[in-house]
Amino acid sequence: MRKAVLDTNILVSALWSQQGNPYKIVEMFFKKEITLYYVPEIIEEYTEVLNRTKLNFSNNKVSSLLQEIRKNGILADSTVSTVLFSDESDRIFYDTAKTNDAILITGNLKHFPKEPFIMTPNDFLTKLEQGV
Repeated sequence: MRKAVLDTNILVSALWSQQGNPYKIVEMFFKKEITLYYVPEIIEEYTEVLNRTKLNFSNNKVSSLLQEIRKNGILADSTVSTVLFSDESDRIFYDTAKTNDAILITGNLKHFPKEPFIMTPNDFLTKLEQGV
């Protein structure tokens, strides 16, 4: 099973629309086709962002999603890297993925260093289809 860390924008996109690749990836987690790795700081960011009033997500949907991640994801370790980030809030996703040899899936590649374990939802799904 593939190990993954999801940037918050993947969850936002999945809650906005059931049509796109972010939703497919979240569904893969629910079907136990991928394992999500997280640390408390990631859950804190998910909680803060997904509960923003302007996003207008159902409290039940957000709570259920976060509960599922806590229940069936892996509470992981994370070693702080020395990589420079323009937005320090992105570091925890990078460090958690790097520490746990997981794929970091994000819709914002420009926020992260160019590394083979960091990919867009489309790239992730394509590599899975190709068996890479």
